[in-house]
Amino acid sequence: MGYVVGFPLKAGIEKDLQLNFGKNITEQVEVRTPHLPAEWAPQSGVQLTWPHDGTDWAYMLDEVQACFVNIAREIARRELLLIVTPDVEAVKQQIAEEVNMDNVRFLACDTNDTWARDHGAITLQDTEEPSLLDFTFNGWGLKFASDKDNRITRHAVEAGALHGRYVNRLGFVLEGGSIESDGMGTLLTTSQCLLSPNRNGAMNQGDIEEYLLSAFHLQRVLWLDHGYLAGDDTDSHIDTLARFCSTDTIAYVQCTDSCDEHYAELLRMEEQLKSFRTLDGEPYRLLPLPMADCIETNGERLPATYANFLILNDAVLYPTYAQPANDARAKEVLQEAFPRHELIGIDCSALIKQHGSLHCVTMQYPKGVLV
Repeated sequence: MGYVVGFPLKAGIEKDLQLNFGKNITEQVEVRTPHLPAEWAPQSGVQLTWPHDGTDWAYMLDEVQACFVNIAREIARRELLLIVTPDVEAVKQQIAEEVNMDNVRFLACDTNDTWARDHGAITLQDTEEPSLLDFTFNGWGLKFASDKDNRITRHAVEAGALHGRYVNRLGFVLEGGSIESDGMGTLLTTSQCLLSPNRNGAMNQGDIEEYLLSAFHLQRVLWLDHGYLAGDDTDSHIDTLARFCSTDTIAYVQCTDSCDEHYAELLRMEEQLKSFRTLDGEPYRLLPLPMADCIETNGERLPATYANFLILNDAVLYPTYAQPANDARAKEVLQEAFPRHELIGIDCSALIKQHGSLHCVTMQYPKGVLV
């Protein structure tokens, strides 16, 4: 007996995999490649683009670098870590005492900022070698300078820091934080971000969906039309709102306080998520994450979100915000979503001061990309 997992390719390569579901239960699965893997697929490592005094972090550099050291430590305990920085020696000195340096690789490169999720390569898995897709990053719709960050992926491939086939997709603006893959041909995204006029303004929703289906060899795109976080610069990246945890499970931010400014929009988002169906036609298992209590700086609400977690091979790093009850509840929900993973909280109070969090500053790479 076997399952066939199909991807709509004009010319795909098929391979058989053995899936073992416990004692005496083995299923044969036929997978058609290439495909956009889910984040829980086996990884070779993770990229961090390090903060320095030429970034917007300059006014709080010690605080944010301490957060980056904590993230680097947990990644390098388990898999390879690529650190992109214009000053390799300075970063080595910062991390040497706490981080497993045997698992750290460096790329010397000028950078504007630190948001690796959005300027990093998006990887397609294939039978021969990974394909490293380089999309244009334009500072979330021309809000911030991105000229240096936009050159990182090509430089990383040319320098041998990333291994795979470089694919020039610079004619299309796309950030990694704006898309979620279930690894089976479904992409989850938000209409507010991908239909932003300052990204691919000459294209309508149909054009963009057709492009995504082709570029990522997808079966379908699920568009979330509701949901936002105050203080978010990204125009509602999906990784701040709702995340695939398995092919049939989505964790999402739920607001239960009717007095909160997010209540109505997140309720609409929740209702739309309930209307979505898996490829098998079943409702998704929806796991509500808590809404972080309001955190402000200079009267501005910051976009603290527990949806911005990072999946590693055997662990999930999740953001915390010095809110014991919410932090603990987020861990409980994510442990339910990932029962075989170790859950590790990282205080990301520093990161939200520049309107991002843990997933935003990382980019995972599948097997074969980091060596």
